[in-house]
Amino acid sequence: MPDNLGEMLALATALMSLVAALAYWVLFATREVKGTAGAVVKTASTALLAVLALAMPYGGWFWLIPLGLALGALGDLFLALGGMRRFLAGVAAFGLGHLAYTGGFLWRSGEIGFDGLSVVEQVALGLLLVLLLSTEGWLAPRTGELRQPVRGYVGLIGLMGVAAVLLPAHPGQEVLRLGAALFILSDLMLALQLFVVKDQGARRGLALALWPAYWAGQALIAWGAVSHAG
Repeated sequence: MPDNLGEMLALATALMSLVAALAYWVLFATREVKGTAGAVVKTASTALLAVLALAMPYGGWFWLIPLGLALGALGDLFLALGGMRRFLAGVAAFGLGHLAYTGGFLWRSGEIGFDGLSVVEQVALGLLLVLLLSTEGWLAPRTGELRQPVRGYVGLIGLMGVAAVLLPAHPGQEVLRLGAALFILSDLMLALQLFVVKDQGARRGLALALWPAYWAGQALIAWGAVSHAG
C-alpha cells in the first residue's frame, strides 16, 4: 500500500487513467462519431499519464517523455473530434510526440552510453526498416491527398522505433521498448482501419484492438521512462 500522500496521489492518477481508457474502449472505441463525451474520456486517459509522468522528480532528458504523452493526448482530442482539419492537427500532434520520445530516448542513451547492437537488435532494426518501406506499397497509394503527411508520419514512427532499439541496457529498457512497439502496432492498425480495410466488421475489430495497444504503449513508455531515469 502507498505510505505517503505523493504515492497515494500517483496511484489515484494511474487508476483514473486506466478507468478512462477502459471506459473509452467499451463505450466509444467503435463509434464513428465519438462526440464530446468520447473526446473528453479519450483525452483524459492519456493526459493523466502525462500528469503522472510530469510529477516524477527527474530532470534532464526526462521532461521529453511527459511532453510526448501530452502531445499524444492532444492528438487524441483532435482525432476524437473528427473532421479533416482536426485529423491533420492530430497527425501533427502525434508526430511531434514521436519526436519528443525519440529525443528523450537518444538523450538518455547518450547519457548512459550506447552499448552497441546485439544480433537481436540488428534483426529488430531490419524488420522495422522492412515495415516502413512496405508502406509505400500497401499504404501510400491509398492515402490520396494525405500521402505526404502520412509519409512524414511513417518516418517519425520509424525514428522513434530506431531510438527505442538503440536504448542501452538499463532498468526500464525492455518496458520502454515494449511501449514503443505497442505504439507502432497501434499506428499500423489505425492505418489499416483508415485507409485499407473496407469491411465494417474488420474495421470494428481493428478499433477494438488498436485502442488497448495504444494506451498500453503510452502507459509502458511512461513507466519505462521512470525506471530508466532511476
